Amino acid sequence: MNKKVLRKQGIVIEALPSTNFRVKIDDGSEALCHLSGKLRLYRIRILTGDRVTVEISPYDEKRGRIVYRGK
Repeated sequence: MNKKVLRKQGIVIEALPSTNFRVKIDDGSEALCHLSGKLRLYRIRILTGDRVTVEISPYDEKRGRIVYRGK
């Protein structure tokens, strides 16, 4: 795991094609996120309104990866 990623909490506001999602991060910004490999492997469904944990790249704050689906 890369130590430079930023983990933030957010809410899914839009489901897009090809397992992409628009996530509203708690600090007010938005990010375009894709699913991590484990979520795809175990076929965990992500729906609009779900609380998720996102790893955001330090190079591009607008892109990220969903690593956990909360309740």
